[in-house]
Amino acid sequence: QVQLVESGGGLVQAGGSLRLSCAASGRTFSRYLMGWFRQAPGKEREFVAGISRSGGTITYTDSVKGRFTMSRDNAKNTVSLQMNGLKPEDTAVYYCAASDLGWTTTPGAYDYWGQGTQVTVSS
Repeated sequence: QVQLVESGGGLVQAGGSLRLSCAASGRTFSRYLMGWFRQAPGKEREFVAGISRSGGTITYTDSVKGRFTMSRDNAKNTVSLQMNGLKPEDTAVYYCAASDLGWTTTPGAYDYWGQGTQVTVSS
């Protein structure tokens, strides 16, 4: 089992940057596929980025490619999401999540979730 705690959200102007972090408890962090998801008001939770257990494979949803960078540090039990060139449409609650299944971008396949951190981008 793993517990996840996000931090780093906030209010930023369009074009600005934020760095989200997710700290995981437990000694088996490296066994989990990690993902970042977001949910805007009135919308379904959507996949943003995912990283493999070793960190060697990273995938992004098309709308954030070239702007967001996901990374993980298995020695420190952390994952991060560097967000540059933020747009108002990036406004949402951002969640990190962990899955011990195979590669997936489906929220339902992730077993563990953080509490979420709000990101608000003003125009």
